[in-house]
Amino acid sequence: MPDLTGTKVAVIATDMVEQVELTEPRKALEDAGAEVELISIEEGEIQGFDHYDKASTFPVDRAVDDADPDDYDALLLPGGVGNPDTLRTNERVVDFVRRMFDAGKPIAAICHGPWTLVEAGVVDGLTLTSWPSLKTDIRNAGGTWVDEEVHVDQGVTTSRKPDDIPAFNRKMVEEFAEGRHEARRVSAHANA
Repeated sequence: MPDLTGTKVAVIATDMVEQVELTEPRKALEDAGAEVELISIEEGEIQGFDHYDKASTFPVDRAVDDADPDDYDALLLPGGVGNPDTLRTNERVVDFVRRMFDAGKPIAAICHGPWTLVEAGVVDGLTLTSWPSLKTDIRNAGGTWVDEEVHVDQGVTTSRKPDDIPAFNRKMVEEFAEGRHEARRVSAHANA
């Protein structure tokens, strides 16, 4: 497994996050040596869900208003339906995600997580997978949607659902170990 020692990862999530899509990738990152911080819309705790049922709560390390994308090397966006739907309506979250993408930093998003990427306006020209209900949103935003266990395009790792987590975790750790994608960064700045 690649070594992520010295890598600082932002995980952005809020209430109704699909718990296993938060806990399992976070564990994989920490097992690889990464420092992981949970960022949310506000301080306190967020409520995890197991599909439609309440599960555990998780302490927030930092509110998005107090988080600087420059302080992180990579970004994880877990799914669940309510979590990304709320995140994509928060301008600070959307700006944080856009800045991570524009800087060429690796991003991993699972299930409904890519909704925030769509809102940030960064999927144009990318090929992604996700929960199938996001297919039209991704296409309308200029992306290509594929039905695959895990897909990587320009340092953006995506998967469809909790069953894909083992493959998602392997690719996420590998991509986070590779670091910045300079070609994506140059392209983002050329289009700004």
